Amino acid sequence: MEKVLTDNLVEIDNVEFRYDVRAVLKGINMQFPRGRVISIMGLSGCGKTTTLRLIGGQLRPTSGEVRVAGRPVHAMDMRELYTLRRRMGMLFQFGALFTDMSVFDNVAFQLREHTTLSDRTIRDLVLMKLNAVGLRGAQDLLPSELSGGMARRVALARAIALDPMLIMYDEPFAGLDPISLGVIGNLIRRLNDALGATSIVVTHDVQESLKIVDYVYFMSEGVVVAQGTPAQIMESKEDYVRQFVHGQMDGPVPFQYPAAPYPQDLRLETVRG
Repeated sequence: MEKVLTDNLVEIDNVEFRYDVRAVLKGINMQFPRGRVISIMGLSGCGKTTTLRLIGGQLRPTSGEVRVAGRPVHAMDMRELYTLRRRMGMLFQFGALFTDMSVFDNVAFQLREHTTLSDRTIRDLVLMKLNAVGLRGAQDLLPSELSGGMARRVALARAIALDPMLIMYDEPFAGLDPISLGVIGNLIRRLNDALGATSIVVTHDVQESLKIVDYVYFMSEGVVVAQGTPAQIMESKEDYVRQFVHGQMDGPVPFQYPAAPYPQDLRLETVRG
């Protein structure tokens, strides 16, 4: 019988993070099981990207613990941390390709940097990854010759070059047209399942994400305000979740930036005049 992995690859246990006195994360708890696609959603500034940086070891928690494969990331020395990062893939917002390298060389970069594989083996692996994202024929193009969706697909091929156990996506759908958005979403799901990896998707795109993820965490002002499966999120009665999911103007998140009452401002302007 096939063994089913149900343990967590990433665990965030009561984590707080501060920049000096400003609290960014306030005691969050999250679990990311192996083989699953998990989304972290919320407004800009709520702590989503900070959470990714803590998992990758770029930041250390003020308190609490972030564990990857059972090991606390903040307790690792630099050698251990770099070894761990070789088992992670990262898709940066807007791709972040090397502009002076071809598509082929962008995907080959990690293989050349972190392995002792032969040029022939690297070539075969790069073509395999590019074929997986439908861009084997674009291997000689420069990033400036790609559309936004194509560039994101090349970045995805680069992120999976070393067959990572963990793939993190920072706003993978930002700026994409509807067709490219659907293609990227499908690739995230398909590649995760093919690799048996764990994927963490930070995004604002609710509708596309709910089609591909297994579980969702909603964050607001540094705390987890809601969580659940896509079906549970769609049926949630939480005011914040309903406003976010359905794009409503009225709700806990105000449309107007805090200001004096509008009539009062008008009176002041009249007086000044």
